[in-house]
Amino acid sequence: MNTLALGPSWLDPDHLIQTFGLIGVLVIVFAESGLLIGFFLPGDSLLFTTGLLVTTNKLDTPLWMVCTLVVAAAVLGDQVGYLFGRKVGPSLFKRPDSKLFKQENIEKAHAFFEKHGPKSLILARFVPIVRTFTPIIAGVSRMNYRSFIIFNLIGGMLWGAGVTLLGASLGNVDFVHKHIELILVGIVLISVIPVAIEFLRARSHAKKNPSHSDHDAPGTPNPPGGSRGRHAKR
Repeated sequence: MNTLALGPSWLDPDHLIQTFGLIGVLVIVFAESGLLIGFFLPGDSLLFTTGLLVTTNKLDTPLWMVCTLVVAAAVLGDQVGYLFGRKVGPSLFKRPDSKLFKQENIEKAHAFFEKHGPKSLILARFVPIVRTFTPIIAGVSRMNYRSFIIFNLIGGMLWGAGVTLLGASLGNVDFVHKHIELILVGIVLISVIPVAIEFLRARSHAKKNPSHSDHDAPGTPNPPGGSRGRHAKR
């Protein structure tokens, strides 16, 4: 199966799976779910392609096992992100930008977590970049650990198994095989829609309330401790 390169060849889902197999898929899912360096990895298209390859017998692993392992990798990734956030704490907001770390990504995830609360762990699974940083922000905010585990499991199953099963269910559809490049591009575009909507809403809000926008500028986010009244363990 030849797929359209959506970026560097080493980020192409088919190339990654053919090169590293299921182990590579699990490592990428784990990294994208909670490691700071994993935000750029192609999680959605990778899982869709994995399911498609399983159902077409190009990946010799039972679908149920693939889904189970993917969910486990996703849940463990978020777990590591949460523990990292608890250990690092507010100092994460003071970390300088680098090639692999941008302060604005942390700020977006923090705003997302503040807006949606614990359920952000489920919603963020379907939003690239945000899904990497949200469990870290949950740890920084010291979200109740039991609640974190519950929402982490639900989000991991809905995203990990859901996207993989979607690829598997469409794997035998001729249209999908003939237009796999367009399907993958569509998945990427759909996955960034929430980010685009939030960006446009933020710009609109800034234009309507310039003074308020300056007060809550991205460069000076409210400290995570300010939200502990709602999300922290009591």
